[in-house]
Formats: sequence, C-alpha cells, structure tokens
Amino acid sequence: MAEQAQGISPLSAVVADVAQGVALALRGGGGSYALSDVLPPDEAVAPAAVRVLGADALAPYALDRAAATGGAPDRTTADRALVRAALTAFAPGADASEVSLWSYRGLLAAVRALLPADPDGWPPEPPAATAWTATDPWPKLAHRASQLASLALPGLNTPLAAGLAERTDDLARGFVRAVRRRDWLQAAGLGRWLASAPDVPDTLGLDSGLVFVRQMSGAQPRVALHVTAAARFYGRGS
Repeated sequence: MAEQAQGISPLSAVVADVAQGVALALRGGGGSYALSDVLPPDEAVAPAAVRVLGADALAPYALDRAAATGGAPDRTTADRALVRAALTAFAPGADASEVSLWSYRGLLAAVRALLPADPDGWPPEPPAATAWTATDPWPKLAHRASQLASLALPGLNTPLAAGLAERTDDLARGFVRAVRRRDWLQAAGLGRWLASAPDVPDTLGLDSGLVFVRQMSGAQPRVALHVTAAARFYGRGS
C-alpha cells in the first residue's frame, strides 16, 4: 500500500509537507515537534501519509525521548491516534511486499519506542523475512533498502538493520549508481543506511556525496529528510 499511495497527487503533496516539517524539526527549527501539528488529524489522507512516511513520521522524537514521553498529553495522544489510524487502515495484506511489511513493522516499532503508552493496544507485528538482505543481488537490495530508509533510526534495532549492515559494500555500490543516474531519493535513502552502518569505506566519500545529493535534488522534501537524518543521528554529510 505504501508504495502505491505515493502515486496519488493529493497524498504526495501532504507527504511532502510532513517530510518538510520532520526535516525542519531534525534541524532544530520550528519549535517543539508533534506529528499532529504538521499533519492535522482531520486531513482526509492523514493515515495514508503516515503509512507512506513510516517511522520517519516520528523521527524527531528520537532526538528527545523526554519530550516524547513527557510532552503535552493532548499532542502525544493525538500523535498516537494518527499512527493507530494508519496501522489500522493500511495493514499489509496476504500478498504484501517485503517493503510494505517492513515499513509497517518500522512504524509500529517507532511508536512503541518513541511514544510508549498502551503497550498492549497496538496491532501485532506481521511476519517479515530477512533472508533477502543476504541473498538479493546488489541492485535489488539497493532498491529495497532505499525504500526502507525510515528504519535507519536510532532505537529501532530491527533485524533488517542488522542484515543490511552486512551488505555495506553493496549498499555503497547502489549509492554510487543512484548518484550517477540522478536518482536522488534512492541515493539519499542508501546514504542514510550507510551513515548508520559500520566500516563504510573512506573512498566512497559519503559525507561529500550526501551534501551533493541534497544540493542536486532541487529541495525534494524526502531527500532532505533522509540527508538531514543522516547528519543529525549519525553525523554524516553535515
């Protein structure tokens, strides 16, 4: 669902607006963050927008856990309600792709870790495979990993992250190819995973590469979000 939703123009506009708000919060601007401030709950496509952004809808809370757990009750309650609506409305079906399954699991993990409350009130995690992180050819791996860059977030510690950390060289190959093809969103997503990974080769030039991607993307909101997350959480590309 998350992949298909991005093709709908009104939804894409809302996703872009929220991504801008998240990136601004990660840069330390705009005051305190609440998802329900940048995405009004009465917005018709609000649940779909949260589903598309996945864990990134809550990323600024990873900067300040105290604000997330001790913030204004009405705001955090509203944020949880938005996430719950997204998880309920767009649960993966039996034929869901691995990307859809993992983005769902990432959103669920993020709300549990960053806005903890009602621990028994959330849907169960759908089963999702990790074998593909070891067996996919590098171009396919890069494509999938870039779509799941929102899971490169401190505190989630998913098996997916552990599997991708074993494929650093292949993620780097994907990053270089994406830059050469001017696929800035894929490059930014892969760059974010690489920022979180150990043993990234210095020859890749990741820091300058992320700066280049941000500059060349024409201020694409989701590109800016990934590059900003790489800088704020992992100190790369700043």
